[in-house]
Parts: sequence; structure tokens; C-alpha cells
Amino acid sequence: MVGVRGAWWDRALRLLLAVVSIQVLMVAQPAWACGCGAAVPAGGRTLAVGQETSVVRWDGRTEEIDMRLTVSGDAEQAAWIMPVPTRASVTLGNGAQFGEFERVVAPVERVRHHFWPRSGEWPFDDDSKGDRSARAAAPPGSGGVEVVGRERLGPFDVARLAADDPKALGSWLTQNGFQLPAALATALEPYVRQRWEYVAIRLAPEAPAGGTGRPATLRGALDPLHLSFASDRLVYPMRLSQLAKVPQHLRLYVVAAHRMEPRSDIGGRAPQVLYAGRPGSGGSTGIPVGLAPIDGKPAFLTALDQDFPTPATITDDHELLAAAHDKGYQRATYRDELLKVAGIPVWLLSVLGALVVLLVAGLAWRRRRGTRRPPIAPGPIPPRPTHAPS
Repeated sequence: MVGVRGAWWDRALRLLLAVVSIQVLMVAQPAWACGCGAAVPAGGRTLAVGQETSVVRWDGRTEEIDMRLTVSGDAEQAAWIMPVPTRASVTLGNGAQFGEFERVVAPVERVRHHFWPRSGEWPFDDDSKGDRSARAAAPPGSGGVEVVGRERLGPFDVARLAADDPKALGSWLTQNGFQLPAALATALEPYVRQRWEYVAIRLAPEAPAGGTGRPATLRGALDPLHLSFASDRLVYPMRLSQLAKVPQHLRLYVVAAHRMEPRSDIGGRAPQVLYAGRPGSGGSTGIPVGLAPIDGKPAFLTALDQDFPTPATITDDHELLAAAHDKGYQRATYRDELLKVAGIPVWLLSVLGALVVLLVAGLAWRRRRGTRRPPIAPGPIPPRPTHAPS
């Protein structure tokens, strides 16, 4: 018996150690890819990009991207690499517009009436609150890297690059403090073949004043960046996200002349439409700056959400095309309420009304029966007269 118990404890202990080892490995493994580029932590630190929110504006000639990453981990510095189809300009983005777009696409509250009382409503209960339910450029020289520009934007060190050799690009990034895993160099090859350019960004928050002199870790929503480049098609780079180690979540606010939709799901779950419409067409106030008219007409906003549970299955960049229609869509949260008139439930008025009708009908029937004349009883038949013979 002791031997059996000892063997059982031994197996349990080994299982516990195995589980703990797996958890330690999962925590220690850095996750350095994000939705449209690659965020690489420095010094063996960890950095996970779980949420990426971007405002993409396209007028048929120029594409603008305001992107904000939400990260977690213990990294004090990191690098982010994003490919772009043509030469890009980079500035700090407008962080306030993300809250404005979120407000525009938020579900509207609507009231849904029901006739008969439900649980929690009189006469079943004296709680009448009801319940809520939700519906719903020029190529660089051969074999080298061209530094198009480099500038400091707040906490960002931004380098704009062109290269026709992924190894040379990787070497430049490494020599200039941008750590680059070998797998990322391979992932960049398709962009090199297409003669795309790159925006390399180092994220390094400044040390707090009066503190220890160490910079803060990169956590939460980072300051957004604004990229602008010429493009005759609406493309959102996503291919590098296949290197991510954690599931990715992407939200896109697409501003264009018409309703837009992805050409495909590129290996993720089917994109979900959160909103579609022209918020400024009805004279609404408080419209985000990014929703300025396009070619003199109100811009169309399409808000999309997409999850990538297995980033390794991502196969391409997102290309967004004009949908077959500009039909609007707005999510709604419904509040169920009992149908009332002047504060009185309609069902109660209906029942009372039916009772009154029955009562009146019964009284009328009795009245008609009481005033009906009784039938006259037949009297005796008089004898027929007889006539004497003349």
C-alpha cells in the first residue's frame, strides 16, 4: 500500500513540475510581432502586442494610417518594422481621434416593446426594470540599404529605409540598434521583391523625472504614429504578423469614398463589421477629424474587427475593395420594455376593454329578452253557423 501511495505522489509531483515548466517557458518566450509590422523587444525582454487599432484613410491616391498599439510585457525598448508600398512620411498621430471613432461606432440603444408581461413585471413581480440584451518610389542601389530619412518623434526613433536585399536590410537594422530575428529577414523577402520600402521605429520611453534613471516599461496603449504614402489601392500590411507568438486582434476604421471590405480573411477569422455609414452626412456634430469629406462628399466609415487565433496562418496583406453597395449598418443594444399607454400596460387595458365589451353585450342581450312581447294564446274556435232549409 505504501509503495502504491508513493508511486502516486511521485507521478503527481512530476506532473506538477511539468505544468510549471510549461508555464515558465510560455512566459519567457517573447511575442514580438504585431498586426502590421514586427515589434522586437531589446535585451531578451518580453513584449506582447495583443491589440492594434488603426484609422486608415484613402482617397484613391493617398493612403494615411494612424496606428496605435496596445502592448504588455517588461520591455524598456523595442523596435517596430512596417513595410509600405511607396515612400512614406511619418509624424506623430492624433491620439484623441481613436476615442472619437469609438464613440461614432458604438452601439445605439433602442427600445423593444412586448405586449404580455414577463417574469419580473407585474403581476408576476413588482420589479419593472426589464432586462437588457445585445443584438449585436525609386529603388535603392543594388545590394544595399538607402536611408530615406531619420527623425526623432517624441518617444520614437524613426528610420525610413529602402532595400533590395533582405540580408543587407537585416544587417543595417542590427547595426543601428534594431534587433532583427532571422525569421523576420525571411518574412521580408516578398516585400523586397516587390520593391516596397520600410519604416523602422524604435520605441523607447523616457526615464521618469526624479526616478532611478531607468526608462519605464512599454505597457498599455502607445502613442500613435501617422504614416502617409501614395497608393492607388487600399492595402494594410499584415504579412509579418505570421511571426507573432500570441493571438492577434485588429480593429480598422476605414475612411474612404465608399463602403470597403477585405478581399479575403488572409488566414484569420472572418472580419466582423462593427459600423458602416456616413456619420457627417446628416449634419452631425462631433465628427472625428479623420472623417473630413473626400472629393467634396461625406466620407464613408467602415469599422472592422478581426481575430487571428493562430498568427502563423496569416498568408498576405489586407487589401480592401469597394463593397457592392453603400448600405449602412449600426450595432444596437436593445432594452425590453412592457408596452404601455399613459403608464398603463396595454395588455391590462385590452383585458379590461374585453371585459367591458362582454358585460355590455350581456346586458344588451338580457334587455332585449326582457322587452320582447309574450305570444297571444289561441282562444276557442266558434261553431260554424247553420242555415235552415228554405
